[in-house]
Amino acid sequence: MPLFYQVLDPYLIWFYRITGHAGVDMVVGTLVVALIALLAGELSTFLAFRLTRKRVDRYAEEAERYQTLSIDALKAGNKEAYTAANKLANDAFGHSFFQQLTLSAAFLWPVFFALAWMQYRFLNIEIRIPGTNRSLGFIGAFIVVYVAAYFLRKRLPWLRRIKGIVTGPLTGAH
Repeated sequence: MPLFYQVLDPYLIWFYRITGHAGVDMVVGTLVVALIALLAGELSTFLAFRLTRKRVDRYAEEAERYQTLSIDALKAGNKEAYTAANKLANDAFGHSFFQQLTLSAAFLWPVFFALAWMQYRFLNIEIRIPGTNRSLGFIGAFIVVYVAAYFLRKRLPWLRRIKGIVTGPLTGAH
């Protein structure tokens, strides 16, 4: 196990030993690891967005401006101006789209660190699905718990405030 995981291991594994009941501890521990990954993803997305927001906004505004110009040119019957403005709008939209797509990667990177740590601890463990004869590995269990935590995060008021800060007006911009 790499040093990074060795340092975190005693703290993370503690959540897998809280009740002494393997099934409950697996859910609790995985929920804590998923919440840590979720919060780290939220924080890194927030920081990345704040650092690149002016650029993202600029490309979005360019795309909108060129789209408006292309529509105006089309209404005026100017095919060349329409084609040129539409090309510029598509370029600006592409820049905006891929920058925002890149920002979404900032949300997911902690998941891979969480799964890497879980691999060292739970690689050969199968988690039985109650009421069936099926089971999940640690990745399947993590995904189920992570998705549930993702939807529950909307109910946390302080995370809603962070989202408001990210999507709200940027001081000094424009």
